Amino acid sequence: MRKVKKGDRVRVIAGNDQGKEGKVLTIYPNEDRIIVDNINIITKHQRATQTMREPGIVKRPGKIHISNVLVICPECNVSTRIGFVFEEGEKMRKCKQCGEIFK
Repeated sequence: MRKVKKGDRVRVIAGNDQGKEGKVLTIYPNEDRIIVDNINIITKHQRATQTMREPGIVKRPGKIHISNVLVICPECNVSTRIGFVFEEGEKMRKCKQCGEIFK
């Protein structure tokens, strides 16, 4: 089980976008990288093809390392580390600040 899941709100703690918050869009577990909405924006120069007629410059979020983000607890609204707890035979995530258990 990963500490960061798709759909979590996270805060960037290192890099050029330090302090910004966003929602996790995609996780790449083999690379230990994630894509966060409006974080690490990269520009791609797109060539016109038969399927896509419009050329131009496209801006989209790039991958960042998973260690550069902290999950924001939905209860206490603070960026926090995540622990694991076994509840009713299931492994659940737990906020280290307030102790709240969330999925």
